[in-house]
Amino acid sequence: MHYLDFLRALHERLAPPTYLEIGIRHGDSLALARCPAVGIDPEFELRVELGQDVALFRETSDEYFDRADPLAPFGGAPVALSFIDGMHLAEFVVRDFAYVERSADWTSVVVFDDILPRAAEEAARERRTRAWTGDVYKVLGMLAGHRPDLICLRVDTEPTGLGIVLGLDPLSRTLSERYDAIAAGAAVPDPQRVPRDVLEREGALDPAAVLGSRVWPLLREARDRGMSRRRGILPLRRAVRRDLRVSVPRVRLVDLASA
Repeated sequence: MHYLDFLRALHERLAPPTYLEIGIRHGDSLALARCPAVGIDPEFELRVELGQDVALFRETSDEYFDRADPLAPFGGAPVALSFIDGMHLAEFVVRDFAYVERSADWTSVVVFDDILPRAAEEAARERRTRAWTGDVYKVLGMLAGHRPDLICLRVDTEPTGLGIVLGLDPLSRTLSERYDAIAAGAAVPDPQRVPRDVLEREGALDPAAVLGSRVWPLLREARDRGMSRRRGILPLRRAVRRDLRVSVPRVRLVDLASA
C-alpha cells in the first residue's frame, strides 16, 4: 500500500478535527485533510489544490512553534493528527515530535515518513541519492528508549515506510530535557550501519491490518468523549497488543497515568 493511500484511510477512520503537517513539499499529503489544517515548510512548492481551511507557513518548525500561540489557527484546539516529513535527520524529527506532542491531546496520532530505507545509501545523513530517507529510521528506537510510555509502530507502506506514535503525553518534557544527549547520539558519521531488520522490514506491520484495528475507533471515541489519559491509555495498549500482535513494553502505572 502506498503511504498516501494509508494516510487517506487514516483520515477517514480518525476524522480528526485538526491536522498539522511539517514538511509539505508539493502538498500531496496535506491535500488529504478534511478539517482545519496547518502546513509548515520553509521551501514548499505546491502542485495540488488545497482546502479552504488550510493555513500555510513558509518557515521552519522551530520558528512556527516559537510563536506565542502555535494553536491559534485551530482556535486553541489541540492537534489531533500530525504528519512529520521535514528534515530527514533523526534529531530534527525527535524535536518536531516534542513540539507536536506538547500541542496535542493524549488521543492524538503522530505519523512519521521514511522510517524504512531501502538501502544504506538512502539512509545516509548527507544526501547522495535522489530518493533520500536520511536516518529517520532511528527515531522510533529513540522514542522507545527515552519514552517507554509511548506506543511506537512500524508500518510497511511504500515506498519507505511509516512510523506511528500513539498514547501521547502532552505534559511530558523528557525529550526536551534530554534533547542534547539524544541529538549527540544520533549524529553518527556516514556511512550509517542500518540494522538488517530495518532494511528487510522485519516486524513491520501490514498496512491493511493496522487500518482495520480497533485502535482508531477507540481513539476517536475517547477524543469525542473527552476521556482522560488515565482512563483510556490501558485499553489502548490492550487493543494494540490484541489486534496488531505488537509487544507493548510494560511501564509503571504512574508513567501511563500522568495526564
